[in-house]
Amino acid sequence: MENKIDQLKEEALKVIAQAQTISSLDESRVHYLGKKSSMMEMLRSLGTASAEDRPRLGSLVNELKETLEQALRDKKVILLQTEQNKKIVAEALDVSLPGKGIKRGHYHPLTIVMEEAKQIFVRMGFEIAQGPEIETEYYNFDGLNIPSHHPSRDMWATFFVENNLLLRTHTSPVQIRVMEKRKPPLAIIAPGRVYRRDSDATHSPVFHQLEGFLVNSNVTFRDLKGTLTEFLRQMFGKEKNVRFRPSFFPFTEPSAEVDVECVMCSGKGCRLCKETGWLEILGSGMIDPNVFKAVGYDPEKYTGFAFGMGIDRIAMLKYGIDDIRLLYENDLRFLEQF
Repeated sequence: MENKIDQLKEEALKVIAQAQTISSLDESRVHYLGKKSSMMEMLRSLGTASAEDRPRLGSLVNELKETLEQALRDKKVILLQTEQNKKIVAEALDVSLPGKGIKRGHYHPLTIVMEEAKQIFVRMGFEIAQGPEIETEYYNFDGLNIPSHHPSRDMWATFFVENNLLLRTHTSPVQIRVMEKRKPPLAIIAPGRVYRRDSDATHSPVFHQLEGFLVNSNVTFRDLKGTLTEFLRQMFGKEKNVRFRPSFFPFTEPSAEVDVECVMCSGKGCRLCKETGWLEILGSGMIDPNVFKAVGYDPEKYTGFAFGMGIDRIAMLKYGIDDIRLLYENDLRFLEQF
């Protein structure tokens, strides 16, 4: 039996030493120390040994068991360390490589154009005013000389909310709100979002507008022309020509549409300007006396001009954007160009 113990010890230690993985080491443990192993057979056979040999043989078997268990523990430590080292090598980072770049944010083209427009007027001496986007019919229509029966209301496709409330169709209501609280002289611009029931390649149900007005004594149409001409030349380039065409708006009289020389063909005629050489850019006019009466101004004492422009349209013309929907789709490939 002593020879069997020595042979088992030599064999088991060799197999344990050659184990390459934790799973193969576990198989060795089951094979040599499990319930059906040669070790357990030796322990059971001790009962057949003579009384004088039993203690010595039992001691040898227990010593073998302890030796194998210790060998298994030592080998497991080595294998775990080896696996950990392999994992460290496999997942190692080369710190000498350049890091992943973080993409910088970009201003939205509407933000760029809106800020540029505001700064141009601020340099001219205009103040910035804000107003609510949910308005009453009075401020959106009646106070601007557009009563409920007036056919010009058809020019604005309005989103009505409830009762007397609606989503403002232009930023002109800010004009009434400011004049109700303050007396001339006034030079105000009112930028913000507006809403109309319209949607296609050149129209959006939500868009951005900048309204402006100036009120004082002896304000003339010449002041209007000079102000808007300077604005458009700063926005599109000093070489661009500007023209004024007669038009109609309920809250101004006389009224004028303002065109700028086509930004694509420089007045020669192209598809963008429909071969006219001009691009319609904003509406304007001298404030109607009825608007002054609505806010308590004396139209015999004060005169003024007002204008309104779509920031979305200016952005499209300035950057050659052919579909207004691109401004609202949040496509990074489009926005990164700005």
